[in-house]
Amino acid sequence: AEVSTQSTGSGETWNPLKLRFQIRNVRERIAKNLVEKGILTTEKQNFVVFDMTTHPLMDQAQKQQVIRKIQETLLSKWVNDPQRIDRRALGLVYLAHASEVLEQAFASLSDDDYDLAMKRVRELLDLDPDVESAKEGADEGFWAVVASFFK
Repeated sequence: AEVSTQSTGSGETWNPLKLRFQIRNVRERIAKNLVEKGILTTEKQNFVVFDMTTHPLMDQAQKQQVIRKIQETLLSKWVNDPQRIDRRALGLVYLAHASEVLEQAFASLSDDDYDLAMKRVRELLDLDPDVESAKEGADEGFWAVVASFFK
């Protein structure tokens, strides 16, 4: 069986079967782009045995904007159909969960809003990416990435 590759429009191609490996390299490219935009900075941290490059946040307003987008997606702008949720916003929710920062994003919510947001996150996490990608009008590439993070 032949595996097709996906073009990213930037001259790169991604093999869906090697997605986990390829995504590891994406973190550093994203960090580099965010440094260039002035959102992050680059620092070397010494952790006794080894040095590590970190990327502290420089722009708190950008962070608050992302948190607000995640909260709105799960609360005030909730659509009970994942196919109709803004793809970028849905991606942020999945990425925040995979990065284990949702608790931080929900820290400012009331108890009721927190419970509702977490209930909706669980609903999204319980979706089967294979089923979602087979639906009419679905973004198969998006659901393939979701599947690679959670399967």
